Amino acid sequence: MIKADGVAEVTDEDFAAEVIGAELPVLVEFTADWCPPCRQIAPVLSAVAAEEAGRLKVVQIDVDTNPETTNAYGVLSMPTLIVFRDGQPVKSMVGARPRRRLLQELADVL
Repeated sequence: MIKADGVAEVTDEDFAAEVIGAELPVLVEFTADWCPPCRQIAPVLSAVAAEEAGRLKVVQIDVDTNPETTNAYGVLSMPTLIVFRDGQPVKSMVGARPRRRLLQELADVL
């Protein structure tokens, strides 16, 4: 998996604890090694994780090794970004995007 700095990796096993049970809103990137747009967005997610630390938790999950969570949220395209707040998905975005646009799209859920 393309590892983004400052972005934790979650799995099917710890998704409930790390995402559903989180106190902060959580931005989850559903990603895969074979996904070029996932490589493009990795530095964007690292920057957002650093800028929004304390307001937003950013994690990624590998769709190939975590099919349970991927299927549970109907993820078909990579990268899919889903924001969870209070254990519920509140926003979903598909595809890579620049940092400024991502922050604009996150403004209403932070």
